[in-house]
Amino acid sequence: MKRIHLHVSVDDLAKSISFYNTLFGAAPTVVKDDYAKWMMEDPRVNFAISQRGAKAGLDHVGIQVESDEELSEIQCRLEKADMDMLTQAGTTCCYAKSDKHWVQDPSGIAWETYRTLESAPTFNNATEQTAPEGACCAPTQSIQLIKRTEKTSNENKSSCC
Repeated sequence: MKRIHLHVSVDDLAKSISFYNTLFGAAPTVVKDDYAKWMMEDPRVNFAISQRGAKAGLDHVGIQVESDEELSEIQCRLEKADMDMLTQAGTTCCYAKSDKHWVQDPSGIAWETYRTLESAPTFNNATEQTAPEGACCAPTQSIQLIKRTEKTSNENKSSCC
């Protein structure tokens, strides 16, 4: 079964946790110094917030799946739609290790499709001293690089014949 995922960057984690506790009528299932996550059933959503120095607002959205088959199904749909995709196997993002595929919608919003494999003790598997600042794990620049590389390759191909 699939679950919608939303990740929002916030300015004040404590105030945001209080707000979302009230909005959702539930406490987060995971709380860290810079991160909180609600795994809700009604609505079925994985809602995460983080305070990592990124601009406040929507960081990325996604679809969380429970099986390799569900992830493969979504990957096939994205390939059929000819989407520029970044695939990461066994990557650590936020506080979890996952297999995932990233794409950008036509407006540039990062979409993550993923299957969580296990939890991770630290943000992006970093030590406290080396923990990166900024947004979660949305590789927007990497997806843009894929687009530029493919466009350049296609332009070079089209100049022939």
